[in-house]
Amino acid sequence: MRIDINLASQPYEDARQFWMRWGTALAAVAVLTLALLAGTVIGWLNARRDRAKIADLRTGITQRDQTRKQAEDFLNRPENRATRDESQLINELIEHKAFSWTRVLEDLEKVMPPRVHLVSIRPELDEDNQLALKMVVAGDSRERGIELERRMEDSRHFARTRISDERYQQSTNGENAQMDIVAIYVPETLPQPAPAPTTRAESPKEQNSKRRKPDAGPAANSPKH
Repeated sequence: MRIDINLASQPYEDARQFWMRWGTALAAVAVLTLALLAGTVIGWLNARRDRAKIADLRTGITQRDQTRKQAEDFLNRPENRATRDESQLINELIEHKAFSWTRVLEDLEKVMPPRVHLVSIRPELDEDNQLALKMVVAGDSRERGIELERRMEDSRHFARTRISDERYQQSTNGENAQMDIVAIYVPETLPQPAPAPTTRAESPKEQNSKRRKPDAGPAANSPKH
């Protein structure tokens, strides 16, 4: 059988090489497209889950605020004010029980800059039920008060330190700057005492061995010659 092929009108092409080359490229593009599509779907699902979680948290916060408001309204009633004031007083007594003037003054002495001294100090509980110190200090310049504020903020015993008011006046001793400083006091946690060692109960055999007297041998009873 004879087949005539006109190479001028029908040029020879290697179809296998063509499909191998372009088929591989198409497969890579398809895999990349699927990967991008999968990433998009996963990202959308994660975003949907995050939105649902945020909505739940907002709902919980709203419910907590409503519960807190209802509790405050209940305590603010005239018949409940006495109970509210008594509970606040008890909380203040509990907080002030851990308050030590000696420890506070020692901590302030460690951070007090030169030519600055404490005029007055007053502890009280803030709205977050934390122990706040309201102090009045005097010095020869405003920079001394700012340095005290910085030292207190760097100390581990004071937090949220700020200057609430400043006053300047001429004086004979050179102290012409007076500042009101507010800070949260963080007292040290006292170490818990170690538990007393427990004694082991003696067995009946050990008790009998203590009660039994040692027998004296014949050498101990015989007189010496």
